[in-house]
Amino acid sequence: MRCSYLGGRGVRWAVVLLAVVLLGTFGLLGGGVRDHAMGQTPAVAADQGAVSYARSLSKAFREVAQKVQPSVVMIRCEAAPAETPKANESPDDSDEPNPFGDALPPEFRKFFKDMPRMPHGFAVPHGRQSSVGSGVIIDPSGVILTNHHVVREGGKITVRLHDGREFEATGIKSDPKTDLAILRIKGAGKLVAAKFGNSDEMQVGDWVLALGDPFGLEGTVTAGIVSAKGRGLENENRASFIQTDAAINPGNSGGPLVNLDGEIVGINRAIASNTGGYQGVGFAVPSNLAKWVSQQLIASGAVKRGFLGVGIQPVEQKLAEKFGVRTRQGVVISEVRPNTPAADAGLKPGDIVLQFAGKSIGDPKELQEAVDQSTIGQKYPVEIVRDGKHLTIDVTPREQPANYGMNGGESMTPGPDGTLRDEKLGLSVGNLTPEVAEKLGVKPGEGVVITDVRAGSPAQSVGLSDGMVITQIDRKPVKSVDDFRATMEKQSLAKGILLLVRTSQGSRFVVIQSR
Repeated sequence: MRCSYLGGRGVRWAVVLLAVVLLGTFGLLGGGVRDHAMGQTPAVAADQGAVSYARSLSKAFREVAQKVQPSVVMIRCEAAPAETPKANESPDDSDEPNPFGDALPPEFRKFFKDMPRMPHGFAVPHGRQSSVGSGVIIDPSGVILTNHHVVREGGKITVRLHDGREFEATGIKSDPKTDLAILRIKGAGKLVAAKFGNSDEMQVGDWVLALGDPFGLEGTVTAGIVSAKGRGLENENRASFIQTDAAINPGNSGGPLVNLDGEIVGINRAIASNTGGYQGVGFAVPSNLAKWVSQQLIASGAVKRGFLGVGIQPVEQKLAEKFGVRTRQGVVISEVRPNTPAADAGLKPGDIVLQFAGKSIGDPKELQEAVDQSTIGQKYPVEIVRDGKHLTIDVTPREQPANYGMNGGESMTPGPDGTLRDEKLGLSVGNLTPEVAEKLGVKPGEGVVITDVRAGSPAQSVGLSDGMVITQIDRKPVKSVDDFRATMEKQSLAKGILLLVRTSQGSRFVVIQSR
């Protein structure tokens, strides 16, 4: 009988391959006898040692998978019915994401995106958007940890357990700054919860397993190693990610990355990809950060962070030479904002922060994480270098404002020639000139023109570019830069901002939301 995937030529090659294998086997046996006669270890014995090692690793993977899989869930978010396209908006211009999405720049695409249809009964009802991601049970009572972007669309959220039971999620609490969220299910009885491990103890080269539901394929387990630690991503200013080559794909978001003890060491979050699919580079939120965030979300429904009110940057080689320190020794303060804890303590631009509360600082994210997790109102020693001298200054962090530090900025600042820079969106706008208005077929005073878009910004992620005109924000007309400023101050990037944008091809609505 012939296997259809081989064909006639394939059978001939199979016969040749079988002959080669048989000859190789006889050769190994003969060689093994001669080696033994000379007092050396037979080749067959060496092969058996390699097989035993491989089997022990296979057993380790199997035992970890069996231990953790009951704690991994599938999450489906079914949004409200899509609205009818507005006037001058074609179906192709809609803001509905494609199966892989382009929410981030191409090199850093998040892999939880709307899928047109998923297997195992997760079909999308007509006229509704449905997204599928993963999560992990962290409390036997039914508390589940996942990514914020898995559940951010709202609507009906269904959780499917490993045993096939389904429950509607309640009590959803999110932290967009770290892209983490918790949700609860009731009536499931006592569940199997995964345990948190210590992500700080993980080393490059350690084995890890990624669990989740890529493409809706339930119970998928892939293996790899920790490829790097402390990895930063463009347009991501919070977590220092764990990088791994364990295969993760659309639908893995929110699932656990675990060590060989079956402990959570990360929450799968993003991939670097030119295609939207797996290319060997994935990122996970470290478990120590995920644990801290989830505990606060469980306790109070929100995350309270400390803040100093400084702008900081890494000490790269040229800066290190100028300031008389080693490369990556501390971080340099580039700005001290007025009426902040840093200003009150006397910190100055040009200060090099070496330690915060006794912890050595090597890059901006280390200082940010230390300050974020500090106790609000408690005094901490900060070791700095100022003009070549080592000093220790006490600072008292205050509670961080809600939108502080989102997407690289916290406010709108005037630019040249009457333009306005919106750090939240990552763009600059100016009043609409008669020349641009005539080119677009609108009247002067009917919108503001985009003069600049920051690379990797939320504005760029939805396709905004120089020369486009914003005519509405949240369905309200915008006639000038002053209108833009006043309206944007009332908007929340976390909830999503609706813009009506006009180009020479016509108008379309876009929604910009923190990712």
